Amino acid sequence: MTDNQTPAETAETATETPPHPWSDLGPDRFRLLRLAPQPTDRDTGARPLRFVELGQVERHTPRQSVLKLFIRLPGQMLSKKHNVLEVWADHGAKEVRFGPDAGLHIEPVNRGLGRFLLAQGARWAQRRWAHYLVEGGALPAKDVPREDLRLRRDHCLQTQGFEILYAGPEQLKASYSAPRVSILRPDWNTEKVQVIELTEAAAMLEQADRNLLEQEHRLGEMQARMNRLRREDGTLRFTIACLVVFALFQAGLLIWIATR
Repeated sequence: MTDNQTPAETAETATETPPHPWSDLGPDRFRLLRLAPQPTDRDTGARPLRFVELGQVERHTPRQSVLKLFIRLPGQMLSKKHNVLEVWADHGAKEVRFGPDAGLHIEPVNRGLGRFLLAQGARWAQRRWAHYLVEGGALPAKDVPREDLRLRRDHCLQTQGFEILYAGPEQLKASYSAPRVSILRPDWNTEKVQVIELTEAAAMLEQADRNLLEQEHRLGEMQARMNRLRREDGTLRFTIACLVVFALFQAGLLIWIATR
């Protein structure tokens, strides 16, 4: 305790828990995700075709393991609390916990990314620790200010094998749980979210490049045809002008002869 610290401040400083060494882990593996175009949603608006980046990192020790999944949007910066899923495995307690504690906040919303991340986390845990228990947690009411958002959240969790429990009939305080890791579902709606492997991405780029070359070739042919038509149009206009002048000359000549 320093001279300026009270006993309460000293006790508070002594009980502060240092951050976990894995708390600031960044992704070390990356994949490409294709978000299929969907009909325009009344609340979220247009849902066009998009490509986003999936980052992944995992660490293991005899005591615990962790998987972190990150969704990154090209040209868009988000809070560190958004688009992150954490899966922690406690090997001593034989328990798996899904996080972060602040809740799973995904953007863009209503594109199937929430189910995808939960499915990836369940698949990772089931490979080694399918018999582990699942640690439940609270679902903050502030994250779902409207009834439709609450139903969408509950449907997402229940589809992946989680149980939703409400503390009262007003359905304000909710929690999620699951008996074991093996109960969770490692699948998702592949019509909405598709993993693009490196070779597939390269093939898509090659096909896009071929399409661009074909379009440039077609545009060149159309431009040449338009130039040819312009030249022909100019020739026709000159011919018509000459015929008009000649006709006027003939008419004037006939009028002159008739009046003479």
